[in-house]
Amino acid sequence: MNARQAAGIRLFNQQIVQSSRTSAAEVVARLGAIQAQDYRGALWSIGLRYPGSSISDVERAIADREIVRTWPMRRTLHFVAASDVRWMLQLLAPRMVRGSVGRMRQLGLDEPDFRRSTKALEKALRDGKAHTRDELYAVLERAKITTGAQRGTHILTRLSQDGLLCFASHRGSQPTFALLDEWVPDSRALTRDEALAELTLRYFRGHGPAGVRDLVWWAGITLGQARAGVAMVASALEEMKIGDTTQFVARDAATAPRSKRSVHLLPGFDEYLLGYTDRSIALDKAHASAIVPGNNGMFMPTIVAGGRVAGTWKASKTAKGTVVLPQPFAPLSDSDSRALAVASKRYVQFVRGDA
Repeated sequence: MNARQAAGIRLFNQQIVQSSRTSAAEVVARLGAIQAQDYRGALWSIGLRYPGSSISDVERAIADREIVRTWPMRRTLHFVAASDVRWMLQLLAPRMVRGSVGRMRQLGLDEPDFRRSTKALEKALRDGKAHTRDELYAVLERAKITTGAQRGTHILTRLSQDGLLCFASHRGSQPTFALLDEWVPDSRALTRDEALAELTLRYFRGHGPAGVRDLVWWAGITLGQARAGVAMVASALEEMKIGDTTQFVARDAATAPRSKRSVHLLPGFDEYLLGYTDRSIALDKAHASAIVPGNNGMFMPTIVAGGRVAGTWKASKTAKGTVVLPQPFAPLSDSDSRALAVASKRYVQFVRGDA
């Protein structure tokens, strides 16, 4: 299989082309998780995979507790399906916590601090309350737990990894936090092996074809864990050779319906690029610096044409509303230009709320 064919299967499995999903929760569950440190960008990551949706539809899924924003992997915010949040945290969070011990020591945070923080925030949030970050910092300060010098952020992250907190709905422009056990009282319970098998199959179904090291990167697990996960679900996977690499895809997602060349507007931290450590199927090395300027970890929004990154874009608000400003790396063909216009209209409809 060549890279162009692999890109076509990825576009289909990632639900970017021919998606039939009818809810935000279906989109997120199919991918396993959607990176979400850029909140509005993540809403569009879901929206472009959820035909006919608007930004209010995705935010309603958050308010209705169908999807949850928290830190399940790589110490990075993601959206996950509410039914998946606990088993993902239980499988992945302990390694993140162990990996942050040095940073916690630098900040002067230890286990007694986290126990005191847990007690203070449980009391402040119980009975269905939700508070902004600053309000929780004030609670911690009153409990004599200082939050300056990034201590507050690390406390909230750690307590979310522990399963105490999660993000709730926004209050105006500010996100709020709630107690996970009250916000999502029920979710799936899996043993550790069941969770690793589920995570592995979910990844290769929603991201495949992909390599074992891509799974390592995406989930933040060890190479040994990834290989064990592949062995657990080997009968449900198909092995593919793409160039000189061995990649896997779920057997029920190993082919994609034939479709015409498509053009899409992806947000900066979309799974189509962020879901892999090897991004060569979608991104030319010559363009990497345009997507991650200065190698600073900030991914620009991308134009994807025929499965390949063909440029960047940004949205601008004008007196007439939101407009898309594309910056292709090279002039687009007439057909790609027309497809880009359609993709731009879809994005504007999504943020305007009349999709």
